[in-house]
Amino acid sequence: MVISLPIIGISMGDPAGIGPEIASKALAKSEMYAKCRPLVVGDATVMEQAVQIAKVNLKINSINKPIEAKFKFGIIDVVDLANVNIAELKYGKVSAMGGKAAFEAVKKLIELALTGDVDATVTGPINKEALNLAGYHYSGHTEIYAEFTKTKNYTMMLAEGKLRVVHVSTHVSLRQACDCVKKERVYTVIKLANSTMRNFGIEKPRIGVAGLNPHASDGGLFGCEEVDEIAPAILKARSEGIIVEGPVPPDTIFSKALGGQYDIVVAMYHDQGHIPLKIVGFTWNDEAKCWNSVSGVNITLGLPIIRTSVDHGTAFGKAGKGTATEESLINAMDYAIKFAEKTVTNRAYI
Repeated sequence: MVISLPIIGISMGDPAGIGPEIASKALAKSEMYAKCRPLVVGDATVMEQAVQIAKVNLKINSINKPIEAKFKFGIIDVVDLANVNIAELKYGKVSAMGGKAAFEAVKKLIELALTGDVDATVTGPINKEALNLAGYHYSGHTEIYAEFTKTKNYTMMLAEGKLRVVHVSTHVSLRQACDCVKKERVYTVIKLANSTMRNFGIEKPRIGVAGLNPHASDGGLFGCEEVDEIAPAILKARSEGIIVEGPVPPDTIFSKALGGQYDIVVAMYHDQGHIPLKIVGFTWNDEAKCWNSVSGVNITLGLPIIRTSVDHGTAFGKAGKGTATEESLINAMDYAIKFAEKTVTNRAYI
């Protein structure tokens, strides 16, 4: 049986941000069509304008459902939600219209994945302020996906090169993050990290677990979370045959992972994991006053569907100028393809 290339759905992101532009640039590369069948979910008119901004020679095929897609290089298939008034769109500006359009694209994309119309989902950047202005009170994509897929145990994973990080907590205050460090949650994230690495083809993943406190508390001198919550979770995971070490002092664990000691790191909170990942993937050129590199992938683990994302925001300061890089989106698509290839089946209508 001939296996078809996976269908990768891409949400456009906030129309006032760089999402439409980087989608256009990514899909202007013929090699993407050699690896998958991509389509965008969003507003076709916005994508037509994005193609012009990106200065790429592409046409937009406005469709109602994936079965109508051409999946041909030179054409961007767009599941058109027709939810943006292009005359009112202002690049780089937060608006309820932008938040509504972004949310509706994500929701539609999730629906397409749940019904099997796409094999994996890739999300463009959204603006949380715009999302809330539109009446959608979520702290990010992860929480939207969790609600609409009815998922309780999930976590965020970031990846760039050899460095992979999963999080015990993400979009909560630092004070709340400390309260989230509980044995069962840490154990759940270790399990998710292990199963994901096995899905990547790593038979015996090596997992490093970061401490919460300086020096991983030095045996309780600087806090009790390591002794009371983190270490017991590690012991429980080890009893099930998982190769896991820790708690490791947070100031050394990421260097060890980059050096090859761990396949993945469990971070205790948002910035503990995000900062080292972005130091590796983001490179600022002060002379040119721009980013030379913005790479990295955001992946939600524990969902019944595949979700990867760019590891950056809407970059309103760059929107509409044609200078944004598609690097992170291509990374996200590559990860989505890798996951999808393990489950994709041939579709009757292709």
